[in-house]
Amino acid sequence: MPSTTDVQSTNTHTKIRLLLTLWDLGGAQKEVPTGQLTKRVVPKGSKKADFQPLFDELQAEGAIEIAKKGYSMPELGLQMLNDSLKSPDFRFGSQVGAKTANALLKWIREGGTLGDGAIAPAASLKGVESAIVSYDEFKQVALDVYDKLNRDYNLDDLVPIYRIRREIGEKVTRSEFNEWLLEMQANDILQLLEGSVEDSAPDKIEDSITTKVSGLRCYAKRLIP
Repeated sequence: MPSTTDVQSTNTHTKIRLLLTLWDLGGAQKEVPTGQLTKRVVPKGSKKADFQPLFDELQAEGAIEIAKKGYSMPELGLQMLNDSLKSPDFRFGSQVGAKTANALLKWIREGGTLGDGAIAPAASLKGVESAIVSYDEFKQVALDVYDKLNRDYNLDDLVPIYRIRREIGEKVTRSEFNEWLLEMQANDILQLLEGSVEDSAPDKIEDSITTKVSGLRCYAKRLIP
């Protein structure tokens, strides 16, 4: 029979995994539907009701907020997540799976930190203040990012889409990024090219674009000066 300490430790791991997943799904900027969050957090064979006490605890602590149809993460939740990941006493108690591992990598890459400094991307902290809210705004930001990456890394006018997505970060949702980048192609601003990323890494492929009609598109080429 597990000890009280074991149970508390397991609950802590699950709460931090829940916060990391909510952040990964964009909860610092928008409402994440309950089903989308629980699908990632609740293992097969378990029920959300089994995890409800942890949701309730996080809400009581101010780490998550309940919206109309889901959950969001205020700044206090970002701080709690950051403090836990930085703590030398925190360890995941079991295998966490690729999605959790990739979410942690995303946290590190996009501005979250395990050391000193900012606790999260500026967009996450400022919410809608820094969010990209229109196609025209996205177009300009995407072109600026494209030019910067192309110039700084000598990419020979073939910029990996995953790098554009990660550079823009949490300022735009994944679905809006896909929609607006495809719109830029439809408007002959960018050409999205097939192929694969340099090391065929699953997370980089996931951060590229796949459509039912065109399939996988991993690179962007600017068509206008």
